[in-house]
Amino acid sequence: MDNSPLNSAELQQFINQEKERAMVNEMVAKLTSACWDKCITSTPGSKFSSSETSCLTNCAQRYMDLSILIMKRFQNMH
Repeated sequence: MDNSPLNSAELQQFINQEKERAMVNEMVAKLTSACWDKCITSTPGSKFSSSETSCLTNCAQRYMDLSILIMKRFQNMH
């Protein structure tokens, strides 16, 4: 019986979850930076304008769609 806090399978699962979490965080940071630079062209006020809101929504959607497409292509390569 394994008395260690984490056996090898549990440790591997934890590592994989942390890698996925890091990838999601990186994707969100890139999305935020890219869409902010594209859509927010002046000093932001207390609220986004309707055009900024629309731009941010469209930018984020395109970014997510492209990311999903890229992931699917990589999965099909293996």
